[in-house]
Amino acid sequence: MQRKYPNLCKPIKIGNVTFRNRMFGAPMGGTDITADCTIGPKSKAFYELRAKGGAATVTVSECVVHPETEGSHMYHLDLQTVDSLASFTYTADAIRRHGAIPSVELSHSGQYAGTYLTDKDKKGGMAQWGPSAGTRPDGKPVKELTQELIDDIVAAYGRVAGLAKRAGFEMIMVHGGHGWLLNQFLSPFFNHRTDKYGGPLENRARLALEVLDSVRAAVGPGFPIEFRMSGSEFFEGGYTLEDGVEIAKMVESKVDLLHITAGTYQTGFGLTHPSMFEPHGRNVYLAAEIKKHVSVPVATLGGLNDPAMMEEIIASGQADIVEMARALLADPFLPRKVMSNQDADIIKCLRCFTCMAERAVTSTRRCTVNPLIGREMDGTEIIPTANPVKVLVAGGGPAGLEAALTAAKRGHQVILCEKGDALGGILKGEQAIPFKYEMYELGVTLEKLARDAGVEIRLNTPVSKDYVDQQNVDALIVAVGSEPIVPAIPGLDGDNVIIVNDYYKKKDQVGESVVVLGGGLAGCEAAIHFAREGKPVHLVEMRAELAPDANLRHRPLMMNEIEKCGITVHTELKGLKVTDQGVVCEDLAGKEVLVPGTTVICALGQKPLRNLAESLVDCAPYVIEIGDCVKASTITTAIYQGYHAALDI
Repeated sequence: MQRKYPNLCKPIKIGNVTFRNRMFGAPMGGTDITADCTIGPKSKAFYELRAKGGAATVTVSECVVHPETEGSHMYHLDLQTVDSLASFTYTADAIRRHGAIPSVELSHSGQYAGTYLTDKDKKGGMAQWGPSAGTRPDGKPVKELTQELIDDIVAAYGRVAGLAKRAGFEMIMVHGGHGWLLNQFLSPFFNHRTDKYGGPLENRARLALEVLDSVRAAVGPGFPIEFRMSGSEFFEGGYTLEDGVEIAKMVESKVDLLHITAGTYQTGFGLTHPSMFEPHGRNVYLAAEIKKHVSVPVATLGGLNDPAMMEEIIASGQADIVEMARALLADPFLPRKVMSNQDADIIKCLRCFTCMAERAVTSTRRCTVNPLIGREMDGTEIIPTANPVKVLVAGGGPAGLEAALTAAKRGHQVILCEKGDALGGILKGEQAIPFKYEMYELGVTLEKLARDAGVEIRLNTPVSKDYVDQQNVDALIVAVGSEPIVPAIPGLDGDNVIIVNDYYKKKDQVGESVVVLGGGLAGCEAAIHFAREGKPVHLVEMRAELAPDANLRHRPLMMNEIEKCGITVHTELKGLKVTDQGVVCEDLAGKEVLVPGTTVICALGQKPLRNLAESLVDCAPYVIEIGDCVKASTITTAIYQGYHAALDI
């Protein structure tokens, strides 16, 4: 067949191993790390799903090589812990049996040990070791590694690499980026040593070179070693891209693949893992520059999810390989869809950070758009039913679309009714905000997949009790959604007011300056959009803080954007009335304050359409309410409830 993306689909040989395409699964931390730091069965299934989806390699992350100086609750691999070697063996086998190459990331967090512990108090009692003594930004003291400990850590990298090979892994990734230990030695910001590991770059690179030699001695010639390094640290005092080029040249003779990431744990989370506020591929230029100076293959990554962009990266010679992590959570089958020219069916990552926030809060994984993530063993995969029935879905937002698609995949006869003239629900409003456009695309893709699966879609069709009675259905899924909260504030119905949900239909009506009334997640993101357009923006919130509904990974990045864009923030102000000059508010002292703006964007939240939902509860043998009509919530909730409602029929 003629492939639409021939460069992306082309095999590549690295060392003595041939990889089936150029789409690699970047490291992702698992979902159930046991008390003994072995790979639990859920994590094995978590990694296996990526292998089934067609990625060329799947990398298990992170395996801590030296628990004596880095006792984080991440994977450990040794012969002393019962099931340690076995858990890695079963995982490597689960990945390899689907044609993907199993890889494992060897790591040491150095002075940031304990970062991913859910119990943040526990890390206070851990030893924090780094290249130099000092104090972390959070006040934790750091001890300087002795020569004896350095030698022990170097040997540990080799020992664990040998065990990984024994377990069936066919590639080793050495983590030398993101502010972890090897990066700390490379960085002039962290490394103030005066011995052979400090000073000029050739000394600061010494530990990384010793580690790579140790790994090579353990795995032998031809066994692929991938070195993950930050092309630039992106902060004052750290190393630059020019330094990154020199580091790459120093290590290339010892590795088979250079994996060029970016930034450091200390300052660059939203750049290392590009947020929705950053352009896709914003770090590719680092790999492209380094590739000019080395002879080994180079991989790039960072918010990549568009096959056309990834094809161009390889075709133009910017990199040899693209790696994805979040994109393969959103759609593990992205590589197979690319290989079979079905790229229009890809569910794209929203870069919303639900996956990373969930890991930090509950030590599990979840993906907004993929209800299987972290729950691969729960018996919730889609299985065709032996008893197909007639199903009516009321509402064409994300919950209704996911429910209809899932029910159709199971073999049911599905009708989806939408009262409006287009599907997507609240997602339709995101098409006007460039950094949220993929949320709009989610609705478009779900509609395509639903139609392809045989769902009968009826637009401009409100659902009532009489309508359901006429259809004589066996199951009714109520997904009628929510409506904007528009309180009885004088003037809020004026011509200079736009409900945030309707902005996409009224873009041309926005004036020269904007007041966003409501500082929740939707209001904050709308304010950023208008500020990026060059408009003066005032953001008004009645509570003491902005966006408590944003997740803990997304919120700090959004707050930075608000500051960077120069948005004027007003908290603890209550809107009293809207005039042609802006919004008159009341502060805590009872004083009236005018917040000026020619256009007012109302972003005061959503309320569930309970009356409509409750009118339908007795209309079929099986009735379930899902999504915003139950409680105004998130896309994550809508997708999960829609999926499981269909499974329960």
